[in-house]
Amino acid sequence: MIMNEIDVLICGGGIAGAAAAFWLGRAGQRVIVVERAPQPRKGGQAVDVRGAGRTVVERMGLLDQARTIATDQRGLAVVDANGRNLLRMPVDAFDGEGIVSEIEILRGDLAELLYRATLPDTDYIFDDTITAIDVDDHGVTVTLENSEPIRCRLVIGADGSHSVVRGLAFDDRTAVRPLGCYTSWFTVGAEFDLDGWVQMYNAPGGLTAMVRPGHGPDEIKAALSFRSGPLTYDRRDIAAQQDHLRQRFRDAGWRIPRLLDGMSTADDFGFDSMDQIHLPHWHRDRVVLLGDAGYCASPLTGLGTSLALVGAYVLAGELATNPGDHRRALISYEQLMRPYVKQAQQLPPGGIGGYAPDSRLALWLRTASMRASMHWPMRQLMVRQFARADAIDLPGYPLGATVPIC
Repeated sequence: MIMNEIDVLICGGGIAGAAAAFWLGRAGQRVIVVERAPQPRKGGQAVDVRGAGRTVVERMGLLDQARTIATDQRGLAVVDANGRNLLRMPVDAFDGEGIVSEIEILRGDLAELLYRATLPDTDYIFDDTITAIDVDDHGVTVTLENSEPIRCRLVIGADGSHSVVRGLAFDDRTAVRPLGCYTSWFTVGAEFDLDGWVQMYNAPGGLTAMVRPGHGPDEIKAALSFRSGPLTYDRRDIAAQQDHLRQRFRDAGWRIPRLLDGMSTADDFGFDSMDQIHLPHWHRDRVVLLGDAGYCASPLTGLGTSLALVGAYVLAGELATNPGDHRRALISYEQLMRPYVKQAQQLPPGGIGGYAPDSRLALWLRTASMRASMHWPMRQLMVRQFARADAIDLPGYPLGATVPIC
């Protein structure tokens, strides 16, 4: 049995998926979001709302609410093994657009804000995922793992860098470009005072630890990252992933032992490789990719959230601007987004070596470079890097009237 036909099925209920549902709903589309998690995802690390992404949130009418749920972070502090500050880069060092931006929101909090903004107009199917996509001249039949098939006119894959939609509908064998680094994230108790600062500690061997304020004074958001060639591991085997981290960081010093102890009992532990996604096309027939599924930039750029928000707005806007012609809309979406994505995927100076230096000399050089970046002439290079968040002229779209997708 196939459910009644809807306009758009979105796979993935995170930031990109919920933002697309919001704008498509504004355009009068009947939207269903399929999300693998059993409920809206909670937790996660802080994400930046900056540049054109902030403009999109403002056009949603949600900017004031976004500021309300933002975490209170004073900036980035690089520390040594004894906890002494090697340098501090306050939020206002680059007018609120630096490594730690003016508006930093925990990923789950931003996703929930967007999710609530889509209700009650958007239907959600939780604890499910897509297993097959069959496209014909008139629409798409989507087979789900736990629910009845759904008939729709368009499928949007907004399901992250490990996208199921990309794997089913595209030739993605060369899409993933590893950056040679793995990262984990989790929440621990506030056993030490951060005084509002995001603290970063590096140890030789390409080891990086970051801690930042969480929801309140009783929690800290932690991340442990390490440089490595390709690893073979089971993404579902959390115990094995944590054992690997313990081995990597056992002699790293600083507050690492306490973070590893907290990691063992964290209920939001995540582990993944740092990758970028590059594809020659983001759409095929009636299937289109959005956000990390199509053009993941990696956490190093700080622009993944902007790409998700802007991509959702442009995709919905082009569908509204080209009523009845989804092919033209998807081509225009790519043409508008390509230059923005290309800039956003450019890694900051030093790339992975700047984030996780592999020797004591490299550590010293990276820290010296960061100090210099706050002063002329190096400052201009950093200003250009951060300006990429705003490197798109956002069109105005007719997203208030019903428009068909054929």
